[in-house]
Amino acid sequence: MYHLPFNDLLFRAQQVHRAHFDPNAIQMSRCCRSRPMAVRKDCGYCSQSAHYPTGLKASKLMEVERVIAEARKAKEGGATRYSMGAAWRNPKERDMDALVAMVQGAKALGMETCMTAGMLTPEQSGKLADAGLDYYNHNIDTSERYYSEIITTRTFEDRLETLGYVRDAGIKVCAGGILGMGETFEDRISMLVTLANLPAPPESVPINILISIPGSKLGDAEPVDPIDFVRTIALARILMPSSHVRLSAGRTDMSDEMQALCFFAGANSIFVGDTLLTVDNPGEDHDAALFCRLGLKPMQSEPTR
Repeated sequence: MYHLPFNDLLFRAQQVHRAHFDPNAIQMSRCCRSRPMAVRKDCGYCSQSAHYPTGLKASKLMEVERVIAEARKAKEGGATRYSMGAAWRNPKERDMDALVAMVQGAKALGMETCMTAGMLTPEQSGKLADAGLDYYNHNIDTSERYYSEIITTRTFEDRLETLGYVRDAGIKVCAGGILGMGETFEDRISMLVTLANLPAPPESVPINILISIPGSKLGDAEPVDPIDFVRTIALARILMPSSHVRLSAGRTDMSDEMQALCFFAGANSIFVGDTLLTVDNPGEDHDAALFCRLGLKPMQSEPTR
């Protein structure tokens, strides 16, 4: 399917999309960077890795009150889902009370909640589920074959294990990957096939474009071909018909026309706001103008737990 004529691939993806979603509705999430820090992982794509001289220094966990204040602003700005990100390899037990409080506070505002905090234990997954967490983000990044070329401080199986713990706890799964790390198109296909063949496909599938960070392992990586990226979005939609497929990091480098093709290919979720963890994100005025030009509208919030 990946190598179908482009028009045929997009036509098939659009048919699948329309069978499961309003084709003109886009789910809007806002990301909160709750703990930027230098981490002891060697992810080649990451500006926060302590293994590379990117200049980012450690900071303390953001106060729960500040996170909730940001969630309130996100809701007022039209976001229906609030994503909280902490760049950990895994959270420590001393951090769990704060993470639970953040989830509970955002839930009290009536928002869907998503969190990414690295690898979890079954017990930690249970605590977040009890707090009402709707989604947990844990990307597999790339194919199993290529994974060790990018990360050596944890394994591909570690990633899948956390996704299993999260699913068993009753939390919805948000898992996708990154394009532009030197992988082949076979790796991209393999990544999507892995996600589609989990015991249950992820409810959210973020597809990122690598943001080349000077000083990181992949600082000189070649940019992703726009048509190849749209093909990947289309294949994700066909393989995971009822999942939200999200345009995540790298949207600042996409033209309006490229984004429009992605939406036609089945992407139906974006992050809004000016920043996305450690990289820029298109401003809300630009997104609103693009939505107006394309006749798109924000998707209504799903019922929360």
